[in-house]
Amino acid sequence: MIRGTLFTGVAAGLLAACSAGAQPANETDPVGREAGVLAIEPRALALRLDAGEAIQLIDVRTPEEYAEGHLAGAINIPLDEFEPQALPDTNGAQRILYCRSGRRSGIAAERLAASGTEAVHLEGGILAWESGGLPVVRD
Repeated sequence: MIRGTLFTGVAAGLLAACSAGAQPANETDPVGREAGVLAIEPRALALRLDAGEAIQLIDVRTPEEYAEGHLAGAINIPLDEFEPQALPDTNGAQRILYCRSGRRSGIAAERLAASGTEAVHLEGGILAWESGGLPVVRD
C-alpha cells in the first residue's frame, strides 16, 4: 500500500517536472518542440497567413510534387538541395518549411536549427493541410 502510494507520488512528480516548461497549444502558436525545431499545425498556419503575417514558406518536396499542389506563395527548395546558409533572405518574415507528411521538412528544420536559425515546420505536411480543407495551388 505504501509502496503504491509512493510510486504514484513519484510518477506524478516526474510528470509535473517534465511538463513544467510546456506551453499549451493554441490556434496561432507552434505546437511542438523537438531538438530546437518548432512545429505548427495547419489551422494555426492558415490563420497566420490569412492575417497577413510575413511568412516565408519553403516546400522541400521535389519539383514534381510541388507542381501537383503547394501552398500559395511557397518557394520550392527540394530537401536534397536544402542548405541553410544558401536560403533566400526572409526580409523579416518567419520561415516555415513543409513537405508531404512532415518527415522531410523535419529533417530540413533540424539542419536549419543546427545552423543556429529558428526552425519551424508544418505538422503533418501538406497532407494534413489538405485534410483540413485548406487550399493548395496547382500548376
